[in-house]
Amino acid sequence: MKTEHLVKMVNQIELFFRSEPNRETAIAGIAGHLRRYWEPRMRREIVAHLAQGGSGLGELAREAVRRMSA
Repeated sequence: MKTEHLVKMVNQIELFFRSEPNRETAIAGIAGHLRRYWEPRMRREIVAHLAQGGSGLGELAREAVRRMSA
């Protein structure tokens, strides 16, 4: 899958969770969604993208991917 598509998808997930007033809960929700619904290959690709700078990732999405990779 193209990295650009993964970035778009995770940013759409972030958009959904932006309505959550608690920032930590929103980040945990994004990371949880990625763990539950994205296949391992997709998760590896988005983590690798973040390691290369994470161009295009939203703030919450970036933090969720960072935490997911830790």
